[in-house]
Amino acid sequence: MSTRPVLGIIACNRMVGTEVAQTVINRYATAAMRYADCAALIVPSLPELMHADEIVGRLDGVLLTGTPSNIEPARYGEADAGEGPFDPDRDRMMQQLVDAVISVQRPLFGICRGFQEINVALGGTLRRDTSASGDLLPHHAPDGVDFDAMFDHRHRVELVEGGLLATAYGDTALDVNSVHFQGVGRLADGLTVEARAVDGLVEAYSARPNGAPLLAVQWHPEWQTDDNPQSQTYFRLLGRALRGEL
Repeated sequence: MSTRPVLGIIACNRMVGTEVAQTVINRYATAAMRYADCAALIVPSLPELMHADEIVGRLDGVLLTGTPSNIEPARYGEADAGEGPFDPDRDRMMQQLVDAVISVQRPLFGICRGFQEINVALGGTLRRDTSASGDLLPHHAPDGVDFDAMFDHRHRVELVEGGLLATAYGDTALDVNSVHFQGVGRLADGLTVEARAVDGLVEAYSARPNGAPLLAVQWHPEWQTDDNPQSQTYFRLLGRALRGEL
């Protein structure tokens, strides 16, 4: 029988035909399972029917994935409605998971929306202008490009000297893809910056709240991971965390 660690991966509520389904895009699961060398279970975002406290003790860690939906602005103190689509049940399950995983000292990793979610769950805020022109980098590909080109829209991030990512990569910078309209506004207390874009936007952070390993990135290491050793490194760090080695 396999003794590999088990990773919980949060699901989204998305329409499939005429019905709402719990979904995880395969590339998140396959990249994690292959390069973290773990088994995986999908955590449904159905907070009215279950609570994260019921399951986190059975998991070795949790991954919060990217998704097309945005976090509702009210969760980080904004009064305006913002721009959807939204997934309020995922927002609620995400908050439960962050609290529960930290409470039981399990690893917590985030990608894209997951990166934004953890910051919000711990008291930070978001900005919604990362595709603006002027002094800001265009953090999202222009309208009209195909799906592959959208995920191949790239820029450089500088790694913080002595940080977890700089040590893991043995480098001072990375070239990453950039597929997000939102980003960190105010970084939550207790989070340590691991990488910034050249316009200053935080692109990765780490922490050890209650002793729990936490690492999140704004970019998409799950995209074409088989062809990108740098992306594989992120999931190998996840694998180490699941085994208590990080």
